[in-house]
Order: sequence, then C-alpha cells, then structure tokens
Amino acid sequence: MADTVPAKPHFPALDALRGVAALLVVAFHLLEVHATSHLDQLINHGYLAVDFFFLLSGFVIGYAYDERWNQMSLGEFCRRRLVRLQPMVVLGMLIGALAFYGQMNPQWPLIAQTSVGKLVLVTVLGCLLLPVPPALDVRGWQETFPLNGPGWSLFFEYVANLLYAVVVRRFSRRALAVLVAVAAAALLHLTLTSPNGDVVGGWSLEPVQLRIGFTRVMFPFFGGLLLFRTVRPGRIPYGLLWSALLLVTLLALPRIGSAGQPWQNGLYEAGSILIGFPLVVYLGISHAQASATVQRASRVLGELSYPLYMAHFPFVHLYFAWVHTHGLTLPQSAPVAAGVWLGTVALAYACLKLYDEPVRAWLSQRVLRLARPVSKAPGV
Repeated sequence: MADTVPAKPHFPALDALRGVAALLVVAFHLLEVHATSHLDQLINHGYLAVDFFFLLSGFVIGYAYDERWNQMSLGEFCRRRLVRLQPMVVLGMLIGALAFYGQMNPQWPLIAQTSVGKLVLVTVLGCLLLPVPPALDVRGWQETFPLNGPGWSLFFEYVANLLYAVVVRRFSRRALAVLVAVAAAALLHLTLTSPNGDVVGGWSLEPVQLRIGFTRVMFPFFGGLLLFRTVRPGRIPYGLLWSALLLVTLLALPRIGSAGQPWQNGLYEAGSILIGFPLVVYLGISHAQASATVQRASRVLGELSYPLYMAHFPFVHLYFAWVHTHGLTLPQSAPVAAGVWLGTVALAYACLKLYDEPVRAWLSQRVLRLARPVSKAPGV
C-alpha cells in the first residue's frame, strides 16, 4: 500500500553520532583485553555507549512512530522492529558460533569442554534472542548471549520497544516525565551504590544483573522519547562537531576518583547519562546545516554502526584468546589490535551490503507485505 504521509526531515548528525559511538565501542573492547581493572582501562567509559544507543533509540522511535499509530497495528510495529534488528542478531550469533572454538585459552576452560550439540543449542537460542540460562554457560561468565555479548543490549532494546508499543506510547508528556523521573532516580541510586561505581552489567540471568539491565535501559530509552516530545531543534553552528566531541569526551574520559570512593565515578556516569547524552543529541539535531559531503559521511557511519556493533565481538574474543595465550602486552599486540579494529569495520560494511540490506529488503516484501514505510529516521 502506498504511503501518503510525507517523510519527515532527516537528522544526519544522529547517524554520525551512532557511527562514532560504534567505532569507540570496538576500540574500547579491544583495549579492555589489556586492562587489569576498571581503574586502568583505556577509553575508560566506553561501555556507556550502550546507554547512549538506548537514548538515541528512544528519540528515534518517537520520531518515527509516535504519529503513526492511527495507521499501524501493534503487530505491524513488532514486525518492523524484527525486520530492522533481527537479521544482524542472527548473523552475529552465527559468527560467534563459527569463531567459538578458536577462542580457547587458559582463562576460558569451558570452551574446550563444550560439545558441538551444546554449542548448536546455544546458537539457536542466540539467533532467537532468547537468553541462555546459567546451566548452559559455555564460557564461564554466565552471559545471556555468550556467543555474541552485545546481544544482551538488543534483548533490552526489544523489551523497551514492547513497553513503548503496548503502554508508554499512550502516555501524556506529564505521565512520561514522571516515568522518566522515576527511572532517573533508579539510575542515580544504582551508580551511587554500585560497588564498582559504574553501570557495568546487565548480561546475566540473575537478579542483580537483571536489575542493572532494566535500570540501564529505562531512563535512556524513555528519556530519549521524552526528549523527542518536548525539545525542538535549535540552529547551532557546528552542532554536529560539538556533539561528536562531547560524546567522545564522555566515553573516553579516565576513571573518576579512586577505588576507595567509587561513588565519584558513579556520579560522573549518572551525569553523563542523565545530562550529557541528552545534550549530545540536542546539539546533533540542532546542527545548522550539513553539506552534501557531511551528509554522505554521516549516512555511511550510521549504516555501518549496527552491523559493526553486532559483528565485532567474536573477533575481540579471538584477540583476547591470542593475547592471553601468549601473554602479550598492548605495545606488543598493538598492530594486531589495529588490524582487528579496521577488519571489523570492513566486515561490517560487507555484512551491510551483502547480507543486512538484501535480507531486510526481502523480509520487507514478505513479512511486511509492502506495508507503509516509516519515515526516514536514523536507525529505523
């Protein structure tokens, strides 16, 4: 059916910011291999990119879908989200399964003890985005998605999408503001009381980790939705540049405070999520004018971001295994780390063009039955 609703204006800066965050995530995970603790980790707050992705998703979901519910059913919304997200979930899990036995090293003895049948079962669960219970642990970290760690954030992304579609989309601004305020309080409590003074966690089926996961998604996602509903873009010269610089600074800043005072770092992380990331998005959408070159570069960064996020982690595990098997330091392995970083970017582009885009186009015709396309919003 043809869509008679005109497309909304596009925000190239949001594409660019998503790409910048994804590139930093890959670098963070590679450097994390060499960290001995939270205190000496390079790109120290790179894990907060997940919280930024949640906020950006909330903004974009509101932008793309808020005004379409008189034309769209809950089922259609769910199908659209599955078509957009699930193909790379499946491919990421398959890559993780293929790389699994190559990740054997002294720190992960469970890999060698994992049968092919168990690996197949964990792979099937991962492709369906069903959390793996601790009884099926294959690595030793009790991850919900041990073949491709970032799957945990997609699980909570789906949860937030369902909450939005079933309940929260009907909220008035005031009701949504109350929900966001409660979620902000929960987030602040988590960061100030966490033993490590951070929001790290959310990837295991046990009460503490589940609480962290839900706390991490609730404020950013619905805060992003509230941001969309209440804030209108300004006209800020070089808004994209300022937003990217602020994002990089927030993610790369060294650990705040000492091991004996973890609340100081927790306060920093709460400030980054509650204030810093909304400001990043506002600066981005307020970018005064994007040249054709900037728009093209932003589009490429945005298109690469999701395949890069979902495909890179198995190769980080391979790098981890190589480093720890041979006892290498960062200076010794830096060329390989750089090669993995560049290689995952190239792989993400190949996944995008050879798999993700063709599969989504095929599914759009069959699963959506040529249903009305949503507005061209970043990441939707």
